[in-house]
Amino acid sequence: MKIAVCVKQVPASSVPMDETQGVLMRSMAGGTINPWDLHAIEAALQVAEQTGGTVTAISMGPASAEQTVRVALAMGANKGVLLCDNAFAGADVYATAFTLSQGLSILGNFDLIVCGQQTTDGDTSQLPFSLATQMGIPAIGWVKKIETITESAITAKQELSSGTQRVTCPYPCLLAVGQGDPQPRIPTLKNKLRAKNASVEIIGLQGMPQKEETLYGLCVSPTRVVKVYENNIQGKKEPLKLSSQQAAACLLKEWEDAQNA
Repeated sequence: MKIAVCVKQVPASSVPMDETQGVLMRSMAGGTINPWDLHAIEAALQVAEQTGGTVTAISMGPASAEQTVRVALAMGANKGVLLCDNAFAGADVYATAFTLSQGLSILGNFDLIVCGQQTTDGDTSQLPFSLATQMGIPAIGWVKKIETITESAITAKQELSSGTQRVTCPYPCLLAVGQGDPQPRIPTLKNKLRAKNASVEIIGLQGMPQKEETLYGLCVSPTRVVKVYENNIQGKKEPLKLSSQQAAACLLKEWEDAQNA
């Protein structure tokens, strides 16, 4: 089975906003791998181990995001790919998904694509579904556990607000994995050394099937940040200490005021 896992570099600390363009100034803070993606990597590796498959880790970002790909290699991924070009900068969910879909299409036909359910910077949970839609494949979101894997389909337990359900999906498909099982493995020293010296394939705009710059990045992103401001939270007031009679009187007055308003 041929598996791809999407990983992302997220800010390791608070990042200022470029208010003229409405994008994060990511170069102003160090980067780290999105913690949700660690669970996605583990899920991809476990499927590969059960099926004799291979795992390709792919990321879109600046040159520093190569270290994020190497985290996946250290955990056991077979190949690492970074989509890196100035034309990709400033992308929102839609544009990021388009770029990833372009990169995945030139790497071959994947049976399974695995993503973290969300990221700690955008926190929208929309990327996996936008990617699946643009690639024309079904998706299972909020995956809590992968239960069965056959030659033609995969069954996963999906955690919803109203409970859990089991969903079976044929290949090719996409899984968006939450922060439950499986727990990410700790890389071995051998794999850390292998990842440090491994070659990460860099693909830029000219390596994409669609080479028109206006199809990527900020210029094509439908999301626009029009205002950024700090929420002014009022200080907490001291609680009132009332007797039962006083509390009842206050409630009655509130009710009467509401009726007369």
